[in-house]
Amino acid sequence: MAIETSKNLGGVGAILMFIGFIPWVPYGWILALVGLILSLIGFKGLADHFREAGVFNNALYATIVAVIGVVVAVGLLMVAAVGLLTELGIDFANIAEWSATASQITDMTVLNVLLDFVVWVVLAGVVVWVCLIIGAVLLRKSLGVVSEKSGVGLFGTTGLIMLIGAAIPIIGLLLLWIGLLLLAVAFFSLRPQQEMSAATPT
Repeated sequence: MAIETSKNLGGVGAILMFIGFIPWVPYGWILALVGLILSLIGFKGLADHFREAGVFNNALYATIVAVIGVVVAVGLLMVAAVGLLTELGIDFANIAEWSATASQITDMTVLNVLLDFVVWVVLAGVVVWVCLIIGAVLLRKSLGVVSEKSGVGLFGTTGLIMLIGAAIPIIGLLLLWIGLLLLAVAFFSLRPQQEMSAATPT
């Protein structure tokens, strides 16, 4: 794959992910998914160009770890929600009796059930946080190699910003989002193949 193609695919993919993570964008998750695929193809092209398999492998592993973290967290939240309703004696079969059931629940019962629910939610958050950190470490390795081989230092800066963003709960999500925009700029900053080949040390 030509470096120009990898540059364009990676840049467009990062922009789509940047837009896709804006909450009010319709079907943003579809844009984010398409962007992720395009970015991975871009990383694959760079890996082949620089003969550095780790560029693609680390980016791919970072994606897999992040996806696993989200899936596990969603599963934990579903378990928490089902457990909450079960403990309160509420299910969709007796939806007409919810008001009667609610009147029989004591404040202490509600408190205990809510505490259990919060524990599950916190556990889900920890899982996502840990997976994001691991994914960010892998992605930084990938971007570090690209930065070194291409001479575009913004790749390395992007990797660092994303790692810091992953390490900071909640607020760090903003840094991760900004990192996607920086990643797009970094991809589009790649120079033509012959210039990069000349600049790359042998």
